[in-house]
Amino acid sequence: MSNKSHESDVAFIRALAELLNENDLTELSVKREYGQDDTLNVRVSRRGEVVTTHVSAPAPQAVAPAPAAAPAAVSHSAPAEDPASHPGAVTSPMVGTVYMQAEPGAPAFVSVGTQVAEGDTLLIIEAMKTMNHIPAPRGGTVKRILIEDGAAVEYGSPLMIIE
Repeated sequence: MSNKSHESDVAFIRALAELLNENDLTELSVKREYGQDDTLNVRVSRRGEVVTTHVSAPAPQAVAPAPAAAPAAVSHSAPAEDPASHPGAVTSPMVGTVYMQAEPGAPAFVSVGTQVAEGDTLLIIEAMKTMNHIPAPRGGTVKRILIEDGAAVEYGSPLMIIE
C-alpha cells in the first residue's frame, strides 16, 4: 500500500517542474505527507541545478527518477545576470498573481520610462483573494519590467528595476 502511493511521486515531481516553467517561477518547494514517518520533500530551483529530495520512508526507489525530471526544467534557463541582484530591483513581498493595472482595460500603473516617486503604486499582487498595492520603495525611473500581467510570482521574485 505504501509503494502504491509513492508511484505517483515521479508524475508529481514532473508536474512541479512544469508548473515552475509555466509560471516562470525560480523555486518551488513542497512537502507531501503520506503518514507517520512517511514524507516526501521536494525543492525544484532555477537558480542553479539544485534539486533536493528527502524521503523518510521505505520506498526510495520510487523517488530515484525525480532528479532527472527537474534538471530539464532548470537547463533551459541560464540568465546571464540575475535581476534580483541589481541595486534598483524591486522584489515581490509575497506570493501571488501580478496585475499591472487596477482593472482590465485600465492603463498600466507604470511602464518602462515612467518616473515614480516613493510610495507610488507600481502594480497589484493578488494573494488569497486580496488585492495588495505594491508601492515604489524609492523614487526614480522604471528601467525594466521583469514580469507580465497575470503572471504568478513568489516571495523575493524581481518585479522591476527602478534607477
